[in-house]
Amino acid sequence: MNAIPLVDLAAQQAEIADEVMTGLAEVFATTAFIGGKPVGEFELAYAEATNVAHCVGVANGTDALELALRAVGVTADGEVIVPANTFIATAEAVSRIGAVPVLVDVDPEHLLIDPERVADAITSKTQAIVPVHLFGQVAPVERVLEVAGRIPVVEDAAQSQGATRSGRFAGGLSAAAGTSFYPGKNLGAAGDAGAVTTQDTDVAARVRLIANHGSARKYDHEVVGMNSRLDTVQAVVLNAKLRRLAGWNERRRQAASRYSALLAEVDGVRTPRSAEGNVDAWHLYVVRVRERDAVLRRLNEVGIGAGIHYPHPLHLTRAYAFLGLGAGSFPVAEQAAGEILSLPLFPHITASQQAQVVEALAASLKG
Repeated sequence: MNAIPLVDLAAQQAEIADEVMTGLAEVFATTAFIGGKPVGEFELAYAEATNVAHCVGVANGTDALELALRAVGVTADGEVIVPANTFIATAEAVSRIGAVPVLVDVDPEHLLIDPERVADAITSKTQAIVPVHLFGQVAPVERVLEVAGRIPVVEDAAQSQGATRSGRFAGGLSAAAGTSFYPGKNLGAAGDAGAVTTQDTDVAARVRLIANHGSARKYDHEVVGMNSRLDTVQAVVLNAKLRRLAGWNERRRQAASRYSALLAEVDGVRTPRSAEGNVDAWHLYVVRVRERDAVLRRLNEVGIGAGIHYPHPLHLTRAYAFLGLGAGSFPVAEQAAGEILSLPLFPHITASQQAQVVEALAASLKG
């Protein structure tokens, strides 16, 4: 068998190489490394692509979430509700403010935040709710908004660039959203990068202020801020990839459909499906199998770059042991963590590569 990576960034890079090199040459010629023209161009283009009024480029996705939360009013004495099944950055953004992440379980079908569990978790200290668009799926934000009432909802849109729910783009469904352009994302930079999207002019202004050392004018610092800006070099890469995002996402959807068809004949595999109203971005294609760790080991041994997203719910990480939530606290997330398996998926994956992955998976399930 030929090795198949979980993600193939080289194929993307080859497609945009000439355009990126031309853009980088201009950046180095003008030496506009911070706040250069490509940054503004990207912010406008991504806002348009997401159908929001404002996009503020920042240094990374974790900063984006923290800035969005701070901009909607989260403070050190507050609580923020997040799903137990997510990458740790969702909770980290809350903790960095000094607020407390309040975890809730997820739905058993899509492993997205369960609005009914959100309702149970709201207290007088709740300052925000963060639905996560996990694996490129769009969370049920409209129901979360109903439950939230006046409490701000901030989307974690790090895995959902280009995904929609009922015709509306992820990242534009609530008060604000933070997204990540980590290289492996559907829209990935050549390093760390992120953005906050919002329809609210005041929220966007607040994000820009905090991200620029609390300063809207040089040396006039209104609040204690941070240094989180989108580099011009990364904006060049993102501009080139954004022009291809819709096409690349469509290829992901075709590949996801192909996997589902191939796996329909394989016993012991639970395949993912989109929720009603969703056009998902398929950042990951995540199946569920028994004896997952053994299956993963066998796949990796034959060169299949499968992975796990994520092996531990937040409450079972050492970082969040202080919450005092042991095994059994969130049974849906905990069961899923032992079964989920991410198969190779990227825009340039071929049908023959997918057939090879499925063949190897079927063999791995047999031991």
